[in-house]
Amino acid sequence: MPEKPLLLSLQNNDEYQPLLEGKPTTRGMRSGRVILKKGQECGEHSTGCHEEQLVFLAGSGTAFLGEDKKPVPVQQGNVLYIPPFTLHNIHNSLSERLVYIYCVAPVASNQD
Repeated sequence: MPEKPLLLSLQNNDEYQPLLEGKPTTRGMRSGRVILKKGQECGEHSTGCHEEQLVFLAGSGTAFLGEDKKPVPVQQGNVLYIPPFTLHNIHNSLSERLVYIYCVAPVASNQD
């Protein structure tokens, strides 16, 4: 298991960019940069037993959370926490580009 810091640079384009992809680079954390053009969405999903954080870098849109798809407006400067086993989808209906970084990490066991 690596135990050293890692510096990554964001690409200067509009493509999806994986950042951390779990083992062996990290202990289980995964992250990436997502760019949704107007009308696009990431697709409804759950990260299972992992928790997730979204950091919105540009644009605005709507997060749909839970079984009832509760709409939550999101925009540049927001950070959204998504608990384990929570259905969610991010949709860009408001701006030219909605850009965010996601970070998914396993939830620690009760053996801490």
